[in-house]
Amino acid sequence: LDTVETCEGVIAGSVKGFVGLGGNFVRAVPETGLVEKAWRRLGLHVEIATKLNRSHLLPGAVTYLLPCLSRLERDRQASGDQTVSMEDSTACIHGSFGSRPPVSPNLLSEPKIVAELAKATVPDMSSIPWDKWIADYSRIRDEIERCFPQHFRQFNKRFLTPGGFHRDIKASKRIWETPNKKANFKPPTTLETDPDIDVSGQKVLTLITVRSNDQFNTTVYGYDDRLRGIHGTRMVLLMNEADIQRFGLTAGQQIDLETHADDGVERRVRGLRVTPYSVPQGNCAGYYPELNPLVPLWHRAKEAHVPAVKSVPVRIVC
Repeated sequence: LDTVETCEGVIAGSVKGFVGLGGNFVRAVPETGLVEKAWRRLGLHVEIATKLNRSHLLPGAVTYLLPCLSRLERDRQASGDQTVSMEDSTACIHGSFGSRPPVSPNLLSEPKIVAELAKATVPDMSSIPWDKWIADYSRIRDEIERCFPQHFRQFNKRFLTPGGFHRDIKASKRIWETPNKKANFKPPTTLETDPDIDVSGQKVLTLITVRSNDQFNTTVYGYDDRLRGIHGTRMVLLMNEADIQRFGLTAGQQIDLETHADDGVERRVRGLRVTPYSVPQGNCAGYYPELNPLVPLWHRAKEAHVPAVKSVPVRIVC
């Protein structure tokens, strides 16, 4: 199941349990209101984490919140201290190793947890040498190199060099591995931005969700966004000044925002501060994940199921 299908299953009741290895799933997904309500009906909810977050506060019938080693802590296995690999958003891979002693000798690393889950789930039925892999993580990287030699040549050597190494992404070099050796584009079937929602009418705006400079995914480190000049809060709605005048609003006014949809579900976020900003007229912007409750699960890419968080029809409620 992908993220959207998992949420649909939780709401429908077909998903009975959830095991999360890190992350803040419920806070990160769309349709927050329905998902949070249904989440409490799960038969089993397991979270393995290094830091508390919103998802941990939503218990199922049986709930476990389990700690694990963080990347700051020394990960000692049978062959000694281990190093893991990290890949950033530019496809650059580098090594990461902890130097602090673990807060408890009972903590397990994430690779160890995955291996033990696999061994318990399919005992004596797997050809993967889980114990050998966990004894020495370099063996995992050797296997990755064997499977993907074009990207991970000399993996164990290169990822520890200063700055790491970049995967060989041909498109980043304008090399197109297509039959005609050119970049190929698929034309859209329609020019409608939101074909699944009627966005006609003067009172409808298109919401774009954004992130501040001071957050990483759902982890918010501060309430100041120096890139946009916003301070002390994230509960803002960025609007074009012409739209502020058109709706009869004033800068700093508190408003509610609701999704413009006719499926019978109320999706509303309250207490947003109207903030003039250079966004195109007819559009508005606000922060992720605070505005996730406004995004319907069914408002998504047709095949990839990516939630349409950059194009959500909304209405202002004063």
